Amino acid sequence: MSCRPRSVHRPAAELWSRSYSGDAPPDRVSRYPVPNRKDLPYDMVELMNEVETKGGFLPNVFKVLSHRPAEFRAFSAVLSNELMNKETGKLTKADRELIVVATSIHNKCHYCVVSHSALHRIYSKKPTLADQVIINYSKADLSPRERAMLDFAMAICRSDTITEQHFQALEKHGFDREDAWDIAAIAAFFAMSNRLAHLTDMRPNAEFYIMGRVPKDMGRQG
Repeated sequence: MSCRPRSVHRPAAELWSRSYSGDAPPDRVSRYPVPNRKDLPYDMVELMNEVETKGGFLPNVFKVLSHRPAEFRAFSAVLSNELMNKETGKLTKADRELIVVATSIHNKCHYCVVSHSALHRIYSKKPTLADQVIINYSKADLSPRERAMLDFAMAICRSDTITEQHFQALEKHGFDREDAWDIAAIAAFFAMSNRLAHLTDMRPNAEFYIMGRVPKDMGRQG
């Protein structure tokens, strides 16, 4: 699930007018109650404000999972610090998002497919690759390295029996055993995330659908 959208510049007044600080969010994003922001722990409110200020909107995952603050705090720490924003290993941010897209479509997770496709488009600067992966990653315009990465991620996602051949296929493309762990951890963590999205009937923000599809320079033309 996406936590930190890339910067979208909007006036502060508009940003705060869209905050879900009233009795209920303007659109239903979960089948569970969404708490008022003012009733949440300070550290969670601070994180939400930071994300909303940087990105121009608050991803619905924050609203939905705030139903259980302690679990959300643990979820956010793992997602942001240990899986998706690590500075170690050979996986780029775009790689990590592509793993989420491929495994989430297998798990039929509407929210994660839409939100992480958006982040992949931004990080990779490739506006169509995630869409290809959603339809059929085996037919997508992937590099051999990306294909090996997704083959391994999907083996984890499907709970295939992992053998030495899996690791050897990764090693041919420069991935070591620690990289394999990272790929597996992302696939495994998002298997849980996908299922929480199913439970809550989590809906993607409308903003995710258009993020990264049109280069900024083209958007200014006309």
